[in-house]
Amino acid sequence: MAGPEAQPGEESAPRAAPAAPAWSEWVGLVVRLGLAVVWGWAGLAKISDPAEAAQAVRAYEILPEGLVKPVGYGLPFLELALALLLVIGLGVRLVAGVSALLLLTFIAGIGSAWARGISIDCGCFGGGGHVDASQTEYLQEILRDTGFLLLAGWLLWRPRTRLSADGWLAR
Repeated sequence: MAGPEAQPGEESAPRAAPAAPAWSEWVGLVVRLGLAVVWGWAGLAKISDPAEAAQAVRAYEILPEGLVKPVGYGLPFLELALALLLVIGLGVRLVAGVSALLLLTFIAGIGSAWARGISIDCGCFGGGGHVDASQTEYLQEILRDTGFLLLAGWLLWRPRTRLSADGWLAR
């Protein structure tokens, strides 16, 4: 027999959202650490040569010159901060949201360069700048970043992961 039903004019108590399956926290851990490796790799590849990172930003021909150096010099630090937060699992949903926005920006930038016929190396993992048209890999770069975007999307959807500071703080 079912429980008592709400009478007209009475509100029933809100139902809690169904709990995520236990395996999703383990998948989330793998996704979180995978995205951390991506950001760590990208940040470390660029931080040792900020002038080269700025050159990669300049090659997109999108930002005004006054923003090229701040973006080129600052981006590796942002990427490393995202990596660190993901490794420790602190602010996972927020970090995933920032990651998603950053990845969408990268995808749009690569697509813009491709559409305008600018031949560049994306500079995503160091290097960057103008290259011969035969050396461009826009489709692969967009597909790769879309895969990373899916990782961020998973963490937006299911930010609770195993072995995270968020989980420890929630106790």
